[in-house]
Amino acid sequence: MNAELPLGLLLGLLALLIACSAFFSGSETGMMSINRYRLSHKAKQGDKASMRISHLLKRPDRLLGVILIGNNFVNNLAAALATVIAIHFLGESLGPFVATLILTIVVLIFAEVTPKTLAALHPERFARPASYALKPLLTLLYPLVWLVNLVSNFLLRLMGARPDEGRPDSLTSEELRTVVNEAGNLIPSRHQAMLLSILDLEKITVDDIMIPRQEVVGIDLEQDLDKILVQLRYSQHTRIPVYKGDMNNVVGILHLRGALRLMAAPNPSKGMLVQETREPYFIPESTPLQTQLLNFQKEKRRIGIVVDEYGDVQGLVTLEDILEEIVGEFTTDVPQQQEDIQPQQDGSWLIDASATLREVNKQLQWELPTHGPKTLNGLILEHLESIPDGNVCLRFGPYIIETLEVKENLIKAVRCWAVTPSKKKRLGRF
Repeated sequence: MNAELPLGLLLGLLALLIACSAFFSGSETGMMSINRYRLSHKAKQGDKASMRISHLLKRPDRLLGVILIGNNFVNNLAAALATVIAIHFLGESLGPFVATLILTIVVLIFAEVTPKTLAALHPERFARPASYALKPLLTLLYPLVWLVNLVSNFLLRLMGARPDEGRPDSLTSEELRTVVNEAGNLIPSRHQAMLLSILDLEKITVDDIMIPRQEVVGIDLEQDLDKILVQLRYSQHTRIPVYKGDMNNVVGILHLRGALRLMAAPNPSKGMLVQETREPYFIPESTPLQTQLLNFQKEKRRIGIVVDEYGDVQGLVTLEDILEEIVGEFTTDVPQQQEDIQPQQDGSWLIDASATLREVNKQLQWELPTHGPKTLNGLILEHLESIPDGNVCLRFGPYIIETLEVKENLIKAVRCWAVTPSKKKRLGRF
């Protein structure tokens, strides 16, 4: 019995050391795998465990130092005990070999793979309780940890690393896009789409969403006053650009409040109309939407005239246009307005050629090239390098575009469809 008691204690101690090894292994994976952003959020809310984990993670070299020191100590001690036990049963010739073989399998399964896998699946469940032991252990072993880190950090600096800087928690816009896409049910689909649209603002410029010059509804001061008053009376727009003879000669922006005062005046005149206008606000066509949204806020404006590098007016953009890029369309300027993209029974789409390529890609989930022309009309004309005399059919990758109406040097309407794999053989001539 006396001979069995020390052996039983050794076996119990060996099991305890393997459990400690599993603790250190799981703690290492749990600490390094924990969601830093959720952790930061909980720490800001005053959660003590999250604050403690955040403090430990500020210096990952020290945290890893104390974990690995503890892990190596218990593993080496376990190896020594296993050798003693094996020698007791098998002798000095075979005991060390068998002990090494069995302990390697046991440690690999119970102290490495299993706890690390579990910690990787549930890092917070491991990290929170582990932090209670690791923080005082770091204080207790700090001289040894400091010495190990001193040598280790010196070697890291020779390789260009700075362990004292910690791990950066910032995200690039593309990384943030991935986070939003992979959020799943944690973010409602509607909110997810809005967040992605906000991230897209920096990639989209004003000329991508502007109302083209030929579609801008404005007031020409060279028209008769009676025609101008009729136009104001039936206007569908709150703010209207006022120009003289040509859109390049913009005088100002007229708000309908000013138009009401003008029409209520006993003797309205064009001079009174000009007095009611506000100085025009010009926008370079290459301005990113993110910047322009801030500029609208700064300038207290809701509408701007888009100009090119030569100062010629290219179109018009409003605050509403930018907001619709984020939340989607929520108004229509003209009640009888028809959709630019209309589905057909044969699976094709009837599209107004003035529709922007971004709008087509967004609504149909297509990938028409957007690095050049902004509209379908521009894409077709660039490809043909001339204005077609009649209707033509073109192919852009997996997409077929057939012109239906060419008028006034513009392509007015087209029919489009995506080529399915079964159709590619039949449409090989395009």
